[in-house]
Amino acid sequence: MRRALFTAILMVAGALVVGVTPAARAAQPENAGVSWQELSREQQKLLATFESRWAELPLARQQSLARGAQRWLDMPPEQRQQVREHFQRWLALDLKQRREMRRAFNQFKQLPAQEQERIRENYRRFQGLPAEERKQLREQFRQLTPEQRQQLRDRLRSQ
Repeated sequence: MRRALFTAILMVAGALVVGVTPAARAAQPENAGVSWQELSREQQKLLATFESRWAELPLARQQSLARGAQRWLDMPPEQRQQVREHFQRWLALDLKQRREMRRAFNQFKQLPAQEQERIRENYRRFQGLPAEERKQLREQFRQLTPEQRQQLRDRLRSQ
């Protein structure tokens, strides 16, 4: 009993030192930030470059970084490697290409869920093709006029 009371007092005292009472922590909105101490050691290691300015980061940025670090830690090694490769390709893009990618992504996110799923399924099917066939299809697409490309897109949408 004494030990439990002592532990509770320490927790409350620690929270007061940090400036967050248990009641205040429970009452914090979902969009509250994440203190550096709340991050796991693994998250802190991944986010070490942010440590000195963590408290100044916008709350949404803290949450985003913490979630991203946790997602990274939860990934199997093969998926991490795949993400590294995608990031390297992103870094190789020039500013204009990155803007276009962002625009296309934002446009995709505005589509209804069914349309997004249809596009994902078509992408999975395309990725399942042999590399040589994918290369050939890309080249054929590049040779189409803008009107022909639009006709192809319309035809694929109706499938």
